Amino acid sequence: MRKLFISATVALAALVAAPALAADMPEYPDVELIPPVDYDIGGSFYLRGSAALNLHWAGEVRHDEAWAGEVVHPIVRLGYGYSWGVGFGYETGTGLRFDGTIDMLETKGIGITKDFANGNDVDGDYTLMLRSTIALANVYYDFDLGGFGGGGTFAYVGAGGGVSFNHAEVNAPDGGAVPTGGNVSPVGAVMAGVGYDMGTWVADLGYRGIYINAINNWPTDPAVEPGLWYQIDHSFIHELRGSVRYRFN
Repeated sequence: MRKLFISATVALAALVAAPALAADMPEYPDVELIPPVDYDIGGSFYLRGSAALNLHWAGEVRHDEAWAGEVVHPIVRLGYGYSWGVGFGYETGTGLRFDGTIDMLETKGIGITKDFANGNDVDGDYTLMLRSTIALANVYYDFDLGGFGGGGTFAYVGAGGGVSFNHAEVNAPDGGAVPTGGNVSPVGAVMAGVGYDMGTWVADLGYRGIYINAINNWPTDPAVEPGLWYQIDHSFIHELRGSVRYRFN
């Protein structure tokens, strides 16, 4: 009986002392030995493809005539056509994105009317057919429009610069002959539109304005072949353009 009483006393003392001992023990902070891996590099590479319909505008055509020196004809008809292209780019995840694009562009129908006759001219309508390969470096900024059009809706603006490799042919009235030729010209572009982000795929529709500084039929030399050389300065090509992008990550 005495041993049972001693055992019960010891057990009761242990129960009373346990909270105090626990309060006196030092506390150790939680230590995370292996930090989580951050797989997000902050952006995505992408491939893109695009297609567009366009209108070609310019103010005038100038050329040299043996009998009159430089002659200027106002352009009286717009051209029209299409383009298609591919590109490769990177988006930063902050709204900024960059890409390089190559487009094949064609327009036809832009033209002048000559209404005087001489040894080097044939009266009538002259129209230009232009084929260009356009290489551009572009930068864009995307604006989130999720509050207006739903989850992935966005708008964008952009600008680009590069060069165009032009090939020009003139359809002349019966009896006229204008040499085919081409040139390399600086090019600029501005873009704006709206799109929808579906995750891996992104689609957009918008406007692209292309500025081509000069189009001519080089290597025709105005000093050697007056009346056959021509140049169109400051062409503006207005496009309605759709694009699809595919993200790699």
